[in-house]
Amino acid sequence: MSASPDSPAPTPQSPRTAPAASAPVRRRSYAWLLWLPVLAVLAYIGWHSWRQMQVREARERAAVADADLRLDALDERINALRNDQRSQNRRLQQADSTNRVLRDELHGISTRASLIEDSVSKLADPDRHGAQAMRLDETELLLTLGQQRLQIAGDLAGARSAYALAGGVLDGIDDPAYLSLRQTLMQERAALDALGIDPRVRAMAQLDAYSRTLNLAPVADAQAPALRAPWWERAFGNILDIQPSDGAVALRPADRAVALAGLQLEISLARAAAERRDDAGYRAALTRADGWLQRLMPDSAARERQRATLKSLTALPLSLSVPTLGSTLQQLRQLRTAH
Repeated sequence: MSASPDSPAPTPQSPRTAPAASAPVRRRSYAWLLWLPVLAVLAYIGWHSWRQMQVREARERAAVADADLRLDALDERINALRNDQRSQNRRLQQADSTNRVLRDELHGISTRASLIEDSVSKLADPDRHGAQAMRLDETELLLTLGQQRLQIAGDLAGARSAYALAGGVLDGIDDPAYLSLRQTLMQERAALDALGIDPRVRAMAQLDAYSRTLNLAPVADAQAPALRAPWWERAFGNILDIQPSDGAVALRPADRAVALAGLQLEISLARAAAERRDDAGYRAALTRADGWLQRLMPDSAARERQRATLKSLTALPLSLSVPTLGSTLQQLRQLRTAH
């Protein structure tokens, strides 16, 4: 294109002055970038501080939890130690009781060993076998006599004497095989001693005491007519007397004499039955005596007391009861058979 002659000619621009006008603008646009590292550093420092704070709080919480766990473990350990101490105390007490029992058993074993040693030391005696057989025969005879005197004759004193003699003879036997026999004999003698008085003798003594304490005073005479009785009762009262036959009290002297004789007879029969240990006869006689007693005494508290005493006498045992009777004799025969 050709330039018009009227237009002004363009002024040439200098290469140095043209970019100078835009330089401040470009410098202002990039100035904020200089703050980015500072902000990044500040953000990192803040994040790092917050992170350290979180880590420190976590460590503190962990330390507190660990301390709690240690305290709980310490409490459990203390409780376990206390339980161990209690169990050790119980074990010590059990050990003391066990040692006490062992000492007693050891003492018994030593005593038995000394007895066995004494028995063994006498085994060399050539005459011991004949003497021992004779002593065993004598012991068996005495035990048999004692058992028969108690069972047949009821002689408690004789049975005790026979068993005491058998114990003395048995003590002279030094054979260890008969040590248990002595213990059985001691138990049987203790059972005989525990019987006390013979039941038959006790029953007879109480029956005699009861017969002496009977109060059989005569009842008021019913033959004397009352002043206000009718004339026919005063006239015929001695001829005819109407009263119930069951449980009637004997009022006339002849009736009372018969009833008294019947009572004394029944008491005598009961005493004889007790003498021969007849339980059925003894109780039957006292039952009949109760009937005669009702004939002799009117219905009163005194009669009921007498009847109660009579019932207690009826319930008395007459026979001896020794469950272990004959056990020593049976064991002796078994040992002799075994030897």
